[in-house]
Amino acid sequence: MSSQVRLTAFAALASVLTGCALLPLVSPSGWLAQAALLVVAQGAVGLLGRRAPLPRPVTVLLQCVTLLVLLVFGFARDVAPLGFVPSPDAVVRLGDLLATGGDDVSQYQTPAPVTDGIRLILVGGVALIALLVDVLAVTLRSAASAGLPLLGLYSVAAGLTPEGESRWQWFLLGSAGFLTLLLADGRDRLSRWGRVFSGGAPAGRGLLPGGASALDRSSRSPVRTGRRIAGVTLGIAVLVPLALPSLGDGVIDTDRPGGGGVGGGQAIAVNPLVSMQDSLNQPQNREVMKYRTSAKENSDVYLRIMALDEFDGTTWRPAERELQSLPPVLPDPPGLTDGVNRTEIRTSVATAGWYRQDALPMPYPATAVDASGDWRYEPLGQNVIGDEGQRVGGMSYQVSSLVVRPTAEQLAGAPPPSKRMLDEYTKVPGNVPDVVAREARRITRGAANDYERAMALQEWFTGSGRFVYNTEVDSGVGERAIERFLEKKEGFCVHFSFTMAAMARTLGIPARVAVGYVPGTSNSDGTYSVGLQDAHAWPELYFEGVGWVRFEPTPSRGNTPDYAQEQTENNETSAPTTAPDPTAEATRGATQEPVCDARAQRAGECTTKDPLVAGGSSSGGPPTWPTVAKAAGPVLLFLALLLPVVWRRRLRTRRLGTGRNGGAPDNGELVTARTLAAWLELLDTAWDFGVLPDHSETPRRAAARIIRESALEGDAADAARRTATAVEQVLYAPAPKPPTGLAADVRVVIAALGVAAPSRVRFRALFLPRSLARVRWAAADRWSRGTSRVAAALRGLPRPSRLRQSGAQR
Repeated sequence: MSSQVRLTAFAALASVLTGCALLPLVSPSGWLAQAALLVVAQGAVGLLGRRAPLPRPVTVLLQCVTLLVLLVFGFARDVAPLGFVPSPDAVVRLGDLLATGGDDVSQYQTPAPVTDGIRLILVGGVALIALLVDVLAVTLRSAASAGLPLLGLYSVAAGLTPEGESRWQWFLLGSAGFLTLLLADGRDRLSRWGRVFSGGAPAGRGLLPGGASALDRSSRSPVRTGRRIAGVTLGIAVLVPLALPSLGDGVIDTDRPGGGGVGGGQAIAVNPLVSMQDSLNQPQNREVMKYRTSAKENSDVYLRIMALDEFDGTTWRPAERELQSLPPVLPDPPGLTDGVNRTEIRTSVATAGWYRQDALPMPYPATAVDASGDWRYEPLGQNVIGDEGQRVGGMSYQVSSLVVRPTAEQLAGAPPPSKRMLDEYTKVPGNVPDVVAREARRITRGAANDYERAMALQEWFTGSGRFVYNTEVDSGVGERAIERFLEKKEGFCVHFSFTMAAMARTLGIPARVAVGYVPGTSNSDGTYSVGLQDAHAWPELYFEGVGWVRFEPTPSRGNTPDYAQEQTENNETSAPTTAPDPTAEATRGATQEPVCDARAQRAGECTTKDPLVAGGSSSGGPPTWPTVAKAAGPVLLFLALLLPVVWRRRLRTRRLGTGRNGGAPDNGELVTARTLAAWLELLDTAWDFGVLPDHSETPRRAAARIIRESALEGDAADAARRTATAVEQVLYAPAPKPPTGLAADVRVVIAALGVAAPSRVRFRALFLPRSLARVRWAAADRWSRGTSRVAAALRGLPRPSRLRQSGAQR
């Protein structure tokens, strides 16, 4: 296999392996095979173009045309002539699909469905990255630079991967592909220098065991060393981030993302609020699960995932507690006595295969759970949590639970909670803003018991406080998140439930937050469907003798139980509300103030004019594409600033890095080339620092002008004069002598130019060198020669001979 074939194959492999990092973002994953075909096709075209040989710009242009043709064939062949010709209509179709795909990726929660637009973005994106890698690593022979587009592709994928989703395997795949490409490039460069000699073999022992000579083993030493360096580097890259601390995001964040599981007998359950805001803003109510229940109506079938009972002033989270094996019959819920009306129901649940959750959604309080897999039970919160990576997705399970219906009188007459409940569930950290307790006391002024206080808080959020339900609001971070919510009076269920629970605790009422799903909508077959837009959070307050009781402070969301309904004048409670229609919920306004009373808001009858617009999550979940684009902007700008720096350093090394001690080999032609290359580097560096080149000057006059305009003195001035003398020697002397120390002299002049120049000039010389114009000139020259060659071939004429130019002229 030739070096070009090997490099082309490894460049394509590195691109496809890095593209695998996008697999967790969408489902299914068949798009990767389509992307791989495009990568192979454009790589093959590049290989043929380089072997022809065609000029580099023509080769890259052919690869671009090939990519466009394949994309047209794959996504717009119904409007393209012959099914693949990129006509204007076909290009417009691709543009429309890209726009649609951009909307899709900003609206769908990961893993998103592979729509036509998303497929085009994925396939075209990976193919485009592969084209850049091929151009850099094979066409331009700069394999190290090919790591930049690969890093960009992996960074986008890692930034969008859901929190808790494992990323290390994708990093290993991409890094392995890149390291393989580097090794292939190093092997090719090493082969151009021949074998590496480290001394002859001892006499009589020319061959080592296995038939390999000392020279053969010596020649493989740099390859082995490169592999060792690559392995150590990869190990450091994997292990160091594990030791670095991470930061939280505030009131609706969690310090414990990811799987539940058991470590040392304790569980850290997944916090389902990570993607709550994204779920509520989905354009389609993608089905999470279906269930069938024996309850007469589903208004009380809230599918609770878990309870968040630990509050540190900025964050609500599930407490770390001991887990135990899931018993066949669950213990009675805490606080519930026989005098409270209850009905036992049975619910069968079937979850979607893509659903990522490691805690069972189920009605509360559950009395028995029948689920296959490895599940553990947390008694205080009565949560059922997966162990060792156990997930809910794609499974069916049955839950027996109680529908508890206390009366308002029972709640109002509840005795004080036990000391244990007060100590654990009324903790309020000192960093909670004073406005929380102050507002809670003001709202509940005149209330005679905890039940009346809870009702006053609920009514204030849903009515007299004139709060607005808005899923697009900035969630905020830190200790001021609740305070900002109370100031702006707009938010979604997370804000309402968190704040009411915090206020209840300041009043001495045991409180926690439950998260899960509202009952969903009914289907014609008797089942109920629960979608992403049904995600919800609500406060649970504890009343001795009744247990944990659900309240509903979020306007226009969920349904309010009988005991929490506002009392009418004839002391009768209003009828329980039903679950809102999620399609209507998705079109409710985000910022309009309610224009109906509190009871109508709790019943879900209030609507506003402005539709919701899908927005990004501020809850610590994976960032949306617009957020990633904003974050990538400074990175791309930084990389763009580095490109001229890398180009100049590489060019300077190539011009000055040959020969021993800056000298040149004895071959006369090479002496001239090396000397003129060093002189050209001196002229270009002076140009970068503001001394414009004048090709009509002799080397001696050019050096004198550089010394004068740059105010060079001492050794730097002498080095510039010696360089000019060396150039005149190789150009005009009958038998030029190889100069010694030429590269060192040029480096002395370069250093002196940097010291003498002002900081503004040094900055421009580094990041925006004037000699960058040579790139444009070289590109124009190559394009002209390439077009002339193609025109000559079309006319059937012999190709014009290419003029050999010296290194200085190039």
